[in-house]
Amino acid sequence: ELGAVDYITKPFQEAEVLARVKTHLQLRRLTKNLEQQVAQRTSELNQALQDLKSSQLQLVQSEKMSALGNLVAGIAHEINNPLGCVHGNLNHIAEYTQDLLGTIELYQQHYPQPADDIQAQAQAIDLDYLQEDLPKLIHSTQEGIKRIANISNSLRTFSRADSDRPIPFNLHDGIDSTLLILKHRLKANETRPEIEVITHYDQIPQVECFAGQLNQVFMNILANAIDAIDECFLKDKKRNGEIQICTEVLDRSVMIRIKDNGMGMSEEVRARIFDHLFTTKGVGKGTGLGLAIARQIVEETHNGKLSCYST
Repeated sequence: ELGAVDYITKPFQEAEVLARVKTHLQLRRLTKNLEQQVAQRTSELNQALQDLKSSQLQLVQSEKMSALGNLVAGIAHEINNPLGCVHGNLNHIAEYTQDLLGTIELYQQHYPQPADDIQAQAQAIDLDYLQEDLPKLIHSTQEGIKRIANISNSLRTFSRADSDRPIPFNLHDGIDSTLLILKHRLKANETRPEIEVITHYDQIPQVECFAGQLNQVFMNILANAIDAIDECFLKDKKRNGEIQICTEVLDRSVMIRIKDNGMGMSEEVRARIFDHLFTTKGVGKGTGLGLAIARQIVEETHNGKLSCYST
């Protein structure tokens, strides 16, 4: 290794040979040190790049949730103001209506044969039907008000701002509020029938988490499931879209499974779906950030595990 043949064929003095050997060894050590420094620097740069990507995802996720949360919270607030007025007035209307209908019945009992013009007016407005239907209309309106109130509460649940530490949260409320936000996409449209959502909720405890961030995870995954069903229906018109959501307690954790009946994906695609900026959607339809953000929230922020299986 030290060039023995070269040294034999040339009449170098012993000191000169030793000097050359020493220089050769020094060069080898220097080269090895440089290689180690380059490898260490490369590793540091790769880590810095990963940290930069992680920070970018956190920034994007934070901005998206902030904008969406402010929008939804604003809508919920604007709904609540007139809703409270309508709800309060409707209760009084229901009471006044019962009083008026009771008075009319009392008149009918004491004056079974009213004047001709009163009988004509009663027939014109179909008084008997009105007395029967008006309480039903008021009750139906009250149920509609309750429904709007539930929607408003769901909007506030979805848009809730995260604190600086995890707090107990009912994951079912988060899933339901996310489904409400996406309800318009689940309805039937000109290209496909309505997507059916089937939930199998187990008895799960509240989980200490950042609720707003987990709602973002639910949003990204469910939106992708809807996209997959839309794409599937373009190829198979006979298939009805279906999304199943299951929750259960697993050891000391809560498992949430979200499954759609789309076409599935290849193993090559499945292996990359959590990669930063990877998307199979067309230009302008996907950013490649949704599932990357979801994995970061689940695994890095909440010490959980996010996995995908496809057939």
